[in-house]
Amino acid sequence: MLEHTMIVAFEEPLPDAELDQYLADIEKVMLDSGTVRSFVARRHIAVPGEEDIPALVATAIVRFTVADREALARAFTVPGLHELIGRWQARHPYRVGYANHEPLTFSDFTATSG
Repeated sequence: MLEHTMIVAFEEPLPDAELDQYLADIEKVMLDSGTVRSFVARRHIAVPGEEDIPALVATAIVRFTVADREALARAFTVPGLHELIGRWQARHPYRVGYANHEPLTFSDFTATSG
């Protein structure tokens, strides 16, 4: 099993309803593809001063799970995905950082902390 975790950062703040719609649109196209086993998205929780950090600060985090590398490759080509991205980019430009990885568990973090 593999996970694809995206950090989605819109250039301008989005109204809650718009962000909800973006996340719902991504979820629908990915789950409807039959390639994705699970999908979860959460809003970024802002803290004071983060706007001064020269980094990609998320608007939301999106994670989906697939069976293997082949399914992950197919996930990037699911029908409707590129049209959806183009439509949202035209309305509300955003950047994405992502990582493909094995599932994370709490024990992964406690085992390496000192």
